[in-house]
Amino acid sequence: MRKVFFVEPVIFVYMFASYLTSPVVQQFIYRRLWEEEYNSTFISSSNTSSCEQNKSSPAYIKQKGVQEKTSLFNMQLDLTAAVPSLVVAFIIVANGDRQGRKRSLVLPSVGALIADIFQTLISYFSLPLSILFAATFISGLFGSMATFLGGGFAYIADLCHDEKQKTTRIAVVDLIFGVVSGLAGLSSGYILREIGFTWTFGTASLLHVVNIIYIIFFLEDTISISESQQQAQVSFKELLKETFSGVYMLFKTAPSKKRILIIVLLFTFMTYLFTVFGGSSLFTLYELNEPLCWNEVYIGYGAAAFTSVSLTSFLGVYFFSKCLKDIYIVFIGIFSYVGGIVMAAFAKTTLLMFLVRVPSLLCLMPVPVLRSMLSKVVLPSEQGAVFACIACLEVVTGTISLSVFNVLYAATVAWFSGFSFLFSAGFCLIPLGALCWLLCTSWNGEDLALLVPDEVSSIDSVDS
Repeated sequence: MRKVFFVEPVIFVYMFASYLTSPVVQQFIYRRLWEEEYNSTFISSSNTSSCEQNKSSPAYIKQKGVQEKTSLFNMQLDLTAAVPSLVVAFIIVANGDRQGRKRSLVLPSVGALIADIFQTLISYFSLPLSILFAATFISGLFGSMATFLGGGFAYIADLCHDEKQKTTRIAVVDLIFGVVSGLAGLSSGYILREIGFTWTFGTASLLHVVNIIYIIFFLEDTISISESQQQAQVSFKELLKETFSGVYMLFKTAPSKKRILIIVLLFTFMTYLFTVFGGSSLFTLYELNEPLCWNEVYIGYGAAAFTSVSLTSFLGVYFFSKCLKDIYIVFIGIFSYVGGIVMAAFAKTTLLMFLVRVPSLLCLMPVPVLRSMLSKVVLPSEQGAVFACIACLEVVTGTISLSVFNVLYAATVAWFSGFSFLFSAGFCLIPLGALCWLLCTSWNGEDLALLVPDEVSSIDSVDS
């Protein structure tokens, strides 16, 4: 059977299943904790959820308590998957340069399938919520989303032989993420209302099964592995040595200017992801809380509205890349995010909460552009190493940011639920400062040409 180099369907299905269950899991936890607190069934009408707005009511105090418990539970759940997924992502993605990219795609899909099966059983049999920790930990052992994204972007980078197309091609994948998140978010509310939690988790499980079959039997690997390599037995110690040596040589053999550039770009990528992950992760809880009191359908509408942000961010990358250097595109995207998240902090009506997406229309541009910039400054044989670094940073950054923002939200929801959004906006000063450093120090003129696609080929000639 002839295989294909068509990884986009894999990314689409995996992300759709993940984004389908992500808001559903949060709502499942929220409802279970609500029922435990009130000892009654959670009520959801066609317009709003069960939400108390009278601040002097005892029910209002209990409601805030449920918000705090849900936020802290989500934080603990994220931490459970962080450590194993960090180790696995680093090993699997970095070794993809020698052992192929497909395992970076199939292992996380298997882990997600196992997690969704656990969630289905917990919902169907009303099992304790604590079992979710076991499901999340097992998913982390298979690499979780960090390994999948690292392998997926490395796969795409392998196929892009023209450096001019790399920014656009990676932006296309990020567009897929945005479109899929919107479709999944929009459909999750209706699916949840029509078939309930159990079958929603079951649907996601079936999608992962289809994905695993496609990866194994229909997807061709971009890395050719000889028969002798396949038969060679590599010990775990040798595997670790190969992994760390590849990442170590990425920095060891690079000229000092290139090394500093990679570190600054990774730092900018990490700090921007920190604020975006942390701020956006609170939207569901914020929308469930008063005075919005959204139900599952409205939450789905909100997630679907995010699709427009992904589309406009992609169009922004496509058109701005024709007339601006990559670094200026990142600046524009960060300012766009700041405008939207500050507006969200003070959004107290449904209309205003939907309009939050307007100033945020270009906020996702920095993510694909920074990935592309990092991919451009390394050799083809170093793609796996650099994307392993990116994947690990995504795990560490995502875990820390979700933990920090969930704790911050739990501590401030009683007096100002939008404080976490303002903190997220203020934190953007750090990646902005890093980019300004690139522009205002010696990274000007000839050195700044390192950020331009046409001159990437000259980077290895830069002398330290």
